[in-house]
Amino acid sequence: MIVKSLFRLQLFILFFLTSFNFLSKSLKVNEMDNLTLKNLPEREGERPKTTNTNPHTQLDQQPVNIQYVEQLKDWAFNLGNIEKRASLISVPGAEAMFMEQEHACEKCNAFMIGNEFAHFHPRPDYSMHLGLTQKDATVFISKGWGEWHPLIKKGFLPPNIIMLYAPRNESELEVSKLILKRSYDYAKGNLTETNN
Repeated sequence: MIVKSLFRLQLFILFFLTSFNFLSKSLKVNEMDNLTLKNLPEREGERPKTTNTNPHTQLDQQPVNIQYVEQLKDWAFNLGNIEKRASLISVPGAEAMFMEQEHACEKCNAFMIGNEFAHFHPRPDYSMHLGLTQKDATVFISKGWGEWHPLIKKGFLPPNIIMLYAPRNESELEVSKLILKRSYDYAKGNLTETNN
């Protein structure tokens, strides 16, 4: 009788812990579904080390599993009105997002060169550069998700190009999607400094 009761108690505890774990994961996913600029979390941990010159490279804290980078790229290159080409401004192997000419904003600082508004760095870096509104760039940097491109100070790039650090997990992937979508909307003219 005691053995059966202990067994039932163990099953109940196992069921409870499994259910709690599932619920906890579901809540995190739902929180990310409602992610906005206003409720953006701070990035966990210290900022990664980066170079302070060109090429501007992330030197550590790359994801252990690069599936998050691959998922971000797959998602990004499936956005509408995008051409995927080799970057005109980054290191060899960098894959860039170009806004199709007829959909590109005419008066904005979204682009690094031509219609290239974002590019993914190849391994072992995995970070990316992108253009944002000044407000967005300032918020994302203050929350630890990226940093200003060092060539801004030298006058070679518009003062709103940032490095977005490589996503290390699913939560960071969702934040990266939000940031990249803001860049996309800016390059398309759907987001401006005034309607931000």
